[in-house]
Amino acid sequence: MAASCSFRTIVRAPPPPRGLAGARRSVRCCSSAAPAGASTSKLVLEVKERLQREHPGLPTGRSGRDDDEMILWFLKDRKFAVDEAVSKLAKAIKWRQDFRLSELSEESVKGLYQTGKAYVHDSFDINGRPVLVVVAAKHFPSKQDPLENEKLCAFLVEKALRKLPMGTDNILGIFDLRGFGVENGDLQFLKFLIFQIDVFYYYYPKRLGEVLFVDAPFVFQPMWQLVKPLLKQYASLVRFCDAETVRKEYFTEETVPPDFRC
Repeated sequence: MAASCSFRTIVRAPPPPRGLAGARRSVRCCSSAAPAGASTSKLVLEVKERLQREHPGLPTGRSGRDDDEMILWFLKDRKFAVDEAVSKLAKAIKWRQDFRLSELSEESVKGLYQTGKAYVHDSFDINGRPVLVVVAAKHFPSKQDPLENEKLCAFLVEKALRKLPMGTDNILGIFDLRGFGVENGDLQFLKFLIFQIDVFYYYYPKRLGEVLFVDAPFVFQPMWQLVKPLLKQYASLVRFCDAETVRKEYFTEETVPPDFRC
């Protein structure tokens, strides 16, 4: 191991068993408070009734128009403005329906999944967040179908969110830009980045806690200047850093992703 490689020593309680995270359906505590005179349960019911009345064709059940946890999350995102929450929720649920998100599986995306271009890391970061890694150097637009890229992205976001431990609300995204070249960064890669931005902004609000752009080469800078204005408030979540920072500040020696080990 190189002498320059070091890890931060962290003492933290282990995350809850995976089965507990996957089985929970209780509504998480929200830091935003409902408007004075209105309880969150009443607002959730109001949104639910509005969705049933105005969008009866939307599916029900988990992540559907009657999912209390999902409704509360979107209310929080919209600062408990019912009209805005109804509008954003309807679009999100319709997207899930049209994209046939519930049918995506590791088998259905295995062609791209096996390339290793993106994956959900087995371990959490030091803050207990699931970790989604994108390896930009393995993105080859001329050989990979754009729609399949989008399906892989959506599948991995869902997989990462299913790993959320109780009390953790968002995930860490890592863009590994080492080895990124002109053959990786054409218009299709730009569209792929924009798709991921849209996914989190419109369909998974407040689920992205931080984004690391690791060892970004000079060739990436023009693309960043195009993407940055589209990030809206997510731009503040982006941090440019090197691989050593990832190792030292976000993981322990035991939990660091294999691609970032010395």
